[in-house]
Amino acid sequence: MNSLLFFFMENMALIIALMYLALKAKEFLKLELKKPSYLLGLSALFISFLTFSVMYNPFNYEGMRLDLREVPLFFVSYVGGWQYGLLSAIIPVIYRAFIGGPTAVIGIFQAILLPVIIGAFFHRKHPKTDIFFPLVDFKRMVLGFLVFELLKSVWMLLNTPVSVSITIAMFFFAVIAVLAMTLILNEENRSFLLRKELEMYSNQDALTRLPNIRFFKNKVEGLLSENTPMLVSMIDVDYFKVYNDTHGHQKGDSVLRTLGQLLLESAREEDVVARYGGEEFVICYTNVSKPEEVIFLAERFRKKVEDYKFEGEERQPGGKLTVSMGLSFSSEHKTMEQIIEQADQALYESKRRGKNRVTIYEAS
Repeated sequence: MNSLLFFFMENMALIIALMYLALKAKEFLKLELKKPSYLLGLSALFISFLTFSVMYNPFNYEGMRLDLREVPLFFVSYVGGWQYGLLSAIIPVIYRAFIGGPTAVIGIFQAILLPVIIGAFFHRKHPKTDIFFPLVDFKRMVLGFLVFELLKSVWMLLNTPVSVSITIAMFFFAVIAVLAMTLILNEENRSFLLRKELEMYSNQDALTRLPNIRFFKNKVEGLLSENTPMLVSMIDVDYFKVYNDTHGHQKGDSVLRTLGQLLLESAREEDVVARYGGEEFVICYTNVSKPEEVIFLAERFRKKVEDYKFEGEERQPGGKLTVSMGLSFSSEHKTMEQIIEQADQALYESKRRGKNRVTIYEAS
């Protein structure tokens, strides 16, 4: 009996160790797969390897091969669904059939197919495609695993020579192993979510939810290093102090949020938008070289703001809430700071010439 307990402890330790190493490897390699097909294949491959590792050196008891192969198969089916479970079960089924023996068929159904079926039955779909992302519902997972273990244990006692004491030992270590896998996965996911949240807040403007100037500069620096043709436009709300003084800062904040949304709607997918600070915004138009194309893009946004019905804008000078814009092209010898500075000078020129207009920087 002591050797049996020691064997199941080794099985449990192997499952926990490989699960931990797999998640750390994913973190180290920064595997954030976007395609579900790739994710499905890699996840099934890992679970198949983990199951095979557990099955490779079993505890032999009266012609039976006892191990904890059901733990990873139930776990992947519960977390990922029946597709993950069935694909993960292919190699273990083939391996067990290849080994053969008087209990091969019942072993395949009891410890390979049954955990996949029960795990998939208790599975809940997640909004994310990443199997390693969602937090596992601890109580539901335990309930599902207990249902499986109960069915498997009764089946084994009725149809195999296994004893009650061995069945209890397998049940005990299997439960510990699946609980450990759940705790490891949830801890990894919480760390992942925290890192993503910190990353988001470090690169996002809290008021408008646009990228902040830190993110913008890093992005533009990268584009400049790739010699991507671009143009930077500085945008400023005309008479914004008047609007704030008239309607209060809460209404002013609402205007800034609306402008951020309008800017996103006007930008193309390849453009970079950010809040510069205060009532200023900035946008980097990429892959543009012709002045008429740039004027069209900038004028489209300026006109969109002019036509939008802002609350209380009739009390603004001119009866409308508008923006002024200054543009500057990139060139081989310009740094990012020089491009932004020149766009700012062009913005000042738009203000000087009466506001609500677009001006392209000219060296003269």
